[in-house]
Amino acid sequence: MTKVLFVCLGNICRSPMAEAMFRKMVSDNGLSSKITVDSAGTSNEEEGNPMHPGARKIMHKYNLPTDGLISRPLNYNDFENSDYIICMDDMNMRHTKQMSPIEDQKKIHAIFDLIPNKKGQEIPDPWYTHRFQDTYDSLASALPSWLNLIKTNLNH
Repeated sequence: MTKVLFVCLGNICRSPMAEAMFRKMVSDNGLSSKITVDSAGTSNEEEGNPMHPGARKIMHKYNLPTDGLISRPLNYNDFENSDYIICMDDMNMRHTKQMSPIEDQKKIHAIFDLIPNKKGQEIPDPWYTHRFQDTYDSLASALPSWLNLIKTNLNH
């Protein structure tokens, strides 16, 4: 079983959006028995809270479920159990790497690492920008490449 973990700051906007979107992509590709998807935040500030209302609104616009998407902080087990840890911005990457055991740092990636013309770009936090559609669109452009990579690696 391959485990994919999406990480942002509070785990109420970007990472749960990515989780819901990627979980649907995995399901649509008949891979739910091979790939699990989760999300977490580098901060515990929002722990126990549901998705931001703006994020929920966008998810519902695209008929993506938001049930069970409750904020939780990144923990040691995430590093041990995840195969891919995908961060939304440089600050998330920095904090995730600071928290990570050295041997697990190779699992940590930036959301646009696989998109040549976007490598190094971030997905801005819509908690600040209120641009949830932009967040959705950015994730929609990045996530297919991650699914392709993971599918390829499943077969090796």
